[in-house]
Amino acid sequence: MVLTAQQLEAIMPDATQLESDEPEMESSQHYTQLMLLVICLEWLWRDRNDYFIGANLTIYYSRQQLKNRDFRGPDFFLVKQTQKQPRKSWVVWEENGKYPNLIIELLSDSTARVDRNLKKQLYQDNFRTPEYFWFDPETMEFMGFRLQQNRYEEIQPNNSGWRWSQELELYLGVEGGQLCYFTANGERVPTPQEEAQQAQYAFADGQQVGEEIGEQRGREIGQQEAKEEAVARMLKLGLSLEVIAESLDLPLSVVQQIANATNNN
Repeated sequence: MVLTAQQLEAIMPDATQLESDEPEMESSQHYTQLMLLVICLEWLWRDRNDYFIGANLTIYYSRQQLKNRDFRGPDFFLVKQTQKQPRKSWVVWEENGKYPNLIIELLSDSTARVDRNLKKQLYQDNFRTPEYFWFDPETMEFMGFRLQQNRYEEIQPNNSGWRWSQELELYLGVEGGQLCYFTANGERVPTPQEEAQQAQYAFADGQQVGEEIGEQRGREIGQQEAKEEAVARMLKLGLSLEVIAESLDLPLSVVQQIANATNNN
């Protein structure tokens, strides 16, 4: 029986339901590192809906791969210009042929040889992934490559040992034993918890300034400005009014009043 392309497509199974088939992370250290990479980038890009981050998720890219059960799931991968939505796996032929723009592997004793050789070759020759990084959470080994003229060339580190990612428009570098993101200005990209804590510090600093003024009115002005600044910063972080009120130990009505005033301005 001869089928047209449309008829064949109509009877093909929905491959988006393919489950990921990846082993667990090597250690809690690897898991913590992976979560840090995911959380920080999602927080930085919280206003964007045009990307997908895969964390220890299988990439299905050919029928032969399925037959051989030759699954290749990077520890971390980023696909740009796609819809941000939950997926059970990344199925290339269901995603308009898109492969990752960036891949990061977390090395371990059992995976390092494959990550440095077989996977590097696969990402270079088959996936054509523009950037590939690897990091070992135990030895701090960190490398980065960019696809140039069909071959991976090392991304040269700066004086801090960071490597610039064109795909992220950020540096990747090691700080405190972890692989982190850094802006072009050299500032580390914080976690949501760190940003919320910074807002709380700003509130406390404002209170202290108000108290040091000495005059009762001065204290009131300083404290009020500190409250407004802290609430405004936490609103920008996307936190709810209830969470802000609890974090700053303020009545919800006060937080609502400040939020309304901020929106009107």
